[in-house]
Amino acid sequence: MALLLFSSSSKAFRVTIFLSFFFFLCNGFSSYSASSFYATHHHRHHLAKHNYKDALTKSILFFEGQRSGKLPPNQRMTWRKDSGLSDGSALHVDLVGGYYDAGDNIKFGFPMAFTTTMLSWSVIEFGGLMKSELQNAKTAIRWATDYLLKATSHPDTIYVQVGDANKDHSCWERPEDMDTVRSVFKVDKNTPGSDVAAETAAALAAAAIVFRKSDPSYSKVLLKRAISVFAFADRYRGTYSAGLKPDVCPFYCSYSGYQDELLWGAAWLQKATKNLKYLNYIKTNGQILGAAEYDNTFGWDNKHAGARILLTKAFLVQNVKTLHEYKGHADNFICSVIPGAPFSSTQYTPGGLLFKMADANMQYVTSTSFLLLTYAKYLTSAKTVVHCGGSVYTPGRLRSIAKRQVDYLLGDNPLRMSYMVGYGPKFPRRIHHRGSSLPCVASHPAKIQCHQGFAIMNSQSPNPNFLVGAVVGGPDQHDRFPDKRSDYEQSEPATYINAPLVGALSYFAHAYGQL
Repeated sequence: MALLLFSSSSKAFRVTIFLSFFFFLCNGFSSYSASSFYATHHHRHHLAKHNYKDALTKSILFFEGQRSGKLPPNQRMTWRKDSGLSDGSALHVDLVGGYYDAGDNIKFGFPMAFTTTMLSWSVIEFGGLMKSELQNAKTAIRWATDYLLKATSHPDTIYVQVGDANKDHSCWERPEDMDTVRSVFKVDKNTPGSDVAAETAAALAAAAIVFRKSDPSYSKVLLKRAISVFAFADRYRGTYSAGLKPDVCPFYCSYSGYQDELLWGAAWLQKATKNLKYLNYIKTNGQILGAAEYDNTFGWDNKHAGARILLTKAFLVQNVKTLHEYKGHADNFICSVIPGAPFSSTQYTPGGLLFKMADANMQYVTSTSFLLLTYAKYLTSAKTVVHCGGSVYTPGRLRSIAKRQVDYLLGDNPLRMSYMVGYGPKFPRRIHHRGSSLPCVASHPAKIQCHQGFAIMNSQSPNPNFLVGAVVGGPDQHDRFPDKRSDYEQSEPATYINAPLVGALSYFAHAYGQL
């Protein structure tokens, strides 16, 4: 079978036939089979156009498909198996676990930490609305924090990447089969990485808040580690991509510098510890760290907008007067994304999708939607509004903008397709994802070699394994989407696309009576 599938003389229809066969074998073993995708789609609440609860369930389930390491008995994405079981051995450390960031088999610490922070923030703000999905969200967070604790187990050292990205990208193979070198990269006193270190501290601090009541001992471990990791980030300053450029660039270069992460990390530690030293740190260093800079892109690289929103809560809701200036900074960001507002600088597609850049644009759609909803929550609590020049915008306006973005993602767009795998009747079938595109281990136990998988990667056949809940990079600036596996800019999913969406979907599922 493997010879037929991968021989150079194989015809496209033969690949299609075999992948169709593998689809039923792989997804038949899963607790989320193809039939469940469509069954849930039609049970919509009468007030809502979309089944936000179904989308929420799937957006969290996605993280199980990105797991690295020894999978647990209750793994629901059952076409995935154990992988990366010797990760860290190159430097004699245990780095088994964590998440693959996107459609490859590398563990990049920088986006993984940001994913963890945003998943945690989703639970902190909207976990009270999640009901049955709250435990699944916490499980997704803990899978990451268990790994981040391993990656920060040695003082003044953070292991920030496992795997050689260039060699990994030259192969198209399942994570269960990968045989590329699992190099380990780290930052330390001599090769600093304030950006990745401060983001890791933010992730651990945010997660400590999530687990404070349900697992206080674990929460204390996370917070203690967050404090020491932030101290390292602040004491030994520099961008991690300066010292590790050949290994982390162009994949996850720190283009925005490390100042935004120091502000972001301090904001999370202030929130988690209530220690005045972090508040004083923010007051003293905020301007130096770019608190007032005009940048309106929030994602794995630039955290300024998120830090402004988070710190504004301390002023609006907790009445920390010394942070009053952050209300203006936060308003400036919000004004930049409101269509038609004074100072609006955000592009939208003809179909209404926020558009920042061609590569993985949906990450900015989900992160911006989350910030809009979260800021609307803070404004409502403080009974105030957004000021954009002489114009005023209510929390309701912010929520309506966020809803328009989430609804576009779920199918209200010119192509009438959902950009979440498994949600709705029409969604991407050829996502740029190695594990999803290749026959699963259960149906094809024989190893698929490094270059053999490219026959499938370059084919037009639908992926045999549904990576349920995965949100892809999305359409271009003209609302076009080719559903082409080789187009990583539009067809690749990523953990940091889903993480803020979890919070947004929780809000809408509750708002429309679905939770």
